Amino acid sequence: MDLDFTPAHDAFRAEARAWLEANVPAQPLASMDTERGFHEHRAWEATLHAGRWSAVNWPVEYGGRGVDLVHWLIFEEEYWRAGAPLRVNQNGIFLLAPTMLEVGTAEQKARFLPRMAAGLDVWCQGWSEPNAGSDLAAISSRARLSDDGAHWTVTGQKTWCSRAVWADWIFGIFRTDPASERHRGLTYILIPLDTPGVTVRPIAKLDGETGFAEVFFDDVRVDAANTLGAVGQGWRVAMATAGFERGVTLRSPARYVEAARRLAAMYAASGVDDGALRDAVAAAWMDAQAYRLHTYHTVSRVMAGAQIGAEASLNKIFWSEMDVRIQETGLRLLGDRALLLDTAADADPGRWLHGWMASLAGTIFAGTNEIQRNIVADRVLDLPRGS
Repeated sequence: MDLDFTPAHDAFRAEARAWLEANVPAQPLASMDTERGFHEHRAWEATLHAGRWSAVNWPVEYGGRGVDLVHWLIFEEEYWRAGAPLRVNQNGIFLLAPTMLEVGTAEQKARFLPRMAAGLDVWCQGWSEPNAGSDLAAISSRARLSDDGAHWTVTGQKTWCSRAVWADWIFGIFRTDPASERHRGLTYILIPLDTPGVTVRPIAKLDGETGFAEVFFDDVRVDAANTLGAVGQGWRVAMATAGFERGVTLRSPARYVEAARRLAAMYAASGVDDGALRDAVAAAWMDAQAYRLHTYHTVSRVMAGAQIGAEASLNKIFWSEMDVRIQETGLRLLGDRALLLDTAADADPGRWLHGWMASLAGTIFAGTNEIQRNIVADRVLDLPRGS
């Protein structure tokens, strides 16, 4: 892997930095897990799209710039450096879109991707079910294809769907072969949330905001053209989405590099002389840089034609647990001030408290880390299974 950036990379970085400095809102947007904040973040997506920054590595015809993943990583570094808003459509842009670009039809790409890039359609993910959380193969929600093959009839329930209360669409897998078990007989289907028979009920997060929802499907009629990939191959398509989620796109290293930079600056300004804290801050900095280099290495392999396989689970374990350690170190450094919310006069401690609460979810979503360790043991290390 060549760690040197080209003049073209440097020019792209300079352009991104200048645009972000001119366009990032001067005041933070409201939380995107509130109704007001969701709509503010959707408007920000439209601003990004107008500058052709919402999906830089997509083909130009779908709203991107047609650049590679190295350029995307550079843009992410500048995005987090500028303190830009979180991406309300991250499930669509960073998870569904790469999957659609890989397995979708030309008609699906033309129909869905431009609207996604512009923030006109915001997507949520319908993976978990009440009795099938990290065990995605245990889902029971069903879809039945009509005799003429024109539409699906969907029944069942999905839960822990991020921002589904205000989203426009949901993507998920459904059991389409009633005689099938586990990962067989599943199909990946895209469903508009305003379809008759869909009911969305909010679920409050730890901080009380409406970050999640459960979605019920009561004989919901869905156009068969909304099938992503082949019928019965939903597991294969979903694993492509999970690979992107765990391996590269959902959590760019820039997020953690910036958090580690803030942590180091806070320690330097604190005047604290604590060897254990100093070591924790240094470890946070090194972990973030290691993750950055590892991601550039992964992206280089993907650009050379490699696929993201089971090793994506290693990546997910690392970034999620690193995030918890970074946030906990920030709270330790703040001491009693760590209890202040971000609505207090001194808002910075609240950012660390909110970051810590959010980091706890990272070890659960995208497949719990316990499940990821099982995947690593089985598919990466080829360890024997217990009797």
